[in-house]
Amino acid sequence: MKRALSILTIALLISSCNNKPQTNKLQKPNIVFIMSDDHAYQAISAYSDKLIKTPNIDRIANEGMLFTNASVTNSICAPSRAVILTGKHSHLNGKIDNLSKFDTTNVTFPQLLQKAGYQTAMFGKLHFGNKPKGFDEFKILPGQGSYYNPKFITQTGDTVINGYVTDITTDLALDWLKNRRISEKPFLLMYLHKAPHRAWYPHEKHYKKFTKKTFPLPETLFDNYKGRLAAKTAEMNILKHMHLAYDNKIDKEILKELNIYDGMARSEIKRMTTQQRSSWDSVYNPIISDFKKRYHKMNEKELTEWKYQRYMQDYLATIASVDDNVGRMLDYLDQENLSDNTLIVYTSDQGFYLGEHGWFDKRFMYNESFKTPLLIKWPNKVTPGTTEDEMVQNLDFAQTFLEIAGAHVPEDMQGESLIPLLTGNKEKWNRDAVYYHYYEYPAEHAVKRHYGIATKKYKIIHFYHDIDQWEFYDRSKDPQEIYNFIDNKDYADTIVEMKQKLEEIRAKYKDSEKLDNYYIELYNDLKTR
Repeated sequence: MKRALSILTIALLISSCNNKPQTNKLQKPNIVFIMSDDHAYQAISAYSDKLIKTPNIDRIANEGMLFTNASVTNSICAPSRAVILTGKHSHLNGKIDNLSKFDTTNVTFPQLLQKAGYQTAMFGKLHFGNKPKGFDEFKILPGQGSYYNPKFITQTGDTVINGYVTDITTDLALDWLKNRRISEKPFLLMYLHKAPHRAWYPHEKHYKKFTKKTFPLPETLFDNYKGRLAAKTAEMNILKHMHLAYDNKIDKEILKELNIYDGMARSEIKRMTTQQRSSWDSVYNPIISDFKKRYHKMNEKELTEWKYQRYMQDYLATIASVDDNVGRMLDYLDQENLSDNTLIVYTSDQGFYLGEHGWFDKRFMYNESFKTPLLIKWPNKVTPGTTEDEMVQNLDFAQTFLEIAGAHVPEDMQGESLIPLLTGNKEKWNRDAVYYHYYEYPAEHAVKRHYGIATKKYKIIHFYHDIDQWEFYDRSKDPQEIYNFIDNKDYADTIVEMKQKLEEIRAKYKDSEKLDNYYIELYNDLKTR
């Protein structure tokens, strides 16, 4: 299919610093961008300590700013990363889903920082593309990557590194900082963790502890989805769609004995060394044996709760390793006196459901996947321990970093620089709503295509393609988003206003029904190839 939407090559105009003293170049701040995959804000103790303590990630908030209304534009891995790199919504950068290819004619902020004099490096999970542009050095996982003994793609070829992926990613980043960083240049370090992406294989240090823990059940674990057709038909329910083998780590032979069909195996197990497997089995085999004894006595409620606890034990244990390693990074920056001139960001490529609405995974514009953690430390600029509730998005990172670096910002970037919020000049921030658009349907988890806007108080969503349904939420009165008030007469005027605002924002960001139809056609074409 001839591509109907072209992305123009941008003529780069980089601000010259040749007429400035060398000392001014050195004053440009370093940027350390730390991102985990599917890290729910509910699983960071700076937001809530009900599930886990994350003291090292919390350090960034304690020494900087915690954003409570940060969100994504498209809650799925590769598209989110494309938005971050390009500063453009999915419909303009072309990476609408995990299936479509990333258009390499897009100009990314690391390319512009590199041209502005920054040394650049990326380590960990990119998710798409094997040769990211704008990096002096990279070592990235192929696709989703592996937790144990992972393979990495480098500029000189592929290599397998023995160990645990979260530790290895940190080792690679620290090795670059220690041995190949050019002290005379500012640097951009993109330090990107695979964890806590499905299927949540923890480090031995943490699975020995977390498999013994019990976690509080979410209030909406048994949501009945009344008034929300798209939610009711989605396939990410913990009871119905979470795999006992792949996700909960039950051996498939045991499942056969119990007459349970489970289509996905424990693939990560095969990557383990003999010693790693022995340690794993010593902890997980007793869990498997206990499940075998209890299974036929469980009703659906009990099985749901059992699967939820297993999910939380492994998911949170992988986060404990992330927190350990963020601590290693922060300690190094402090020890080498780099912290004072370094902007540090901690975020995720989107949020994640930790049993809310009975779900795992993401994709929806509902709060737990739409909202993403964001913590930023910038010494002498950000007041330590501050909280910010303005509506910000992953769309905003590119402009923020480029402005901080004094680099050229292309006109087609669509975000807003966060600098006014970071530096206490809130009067210069005027965004009152953010835009969201999800495309990957029909596909895994069966989350229907939808777009919408959110303000601090309200949210309106339009589900389209195979249905035509609207949902409206009062975020202040119904933070769990279980009451669709679209037909409630008390909100009639507000709904009209929100629909009008949605159309205005769609036009502002150059999204349209024509593009919706184009991407449906493109997706169908890719699916049949």
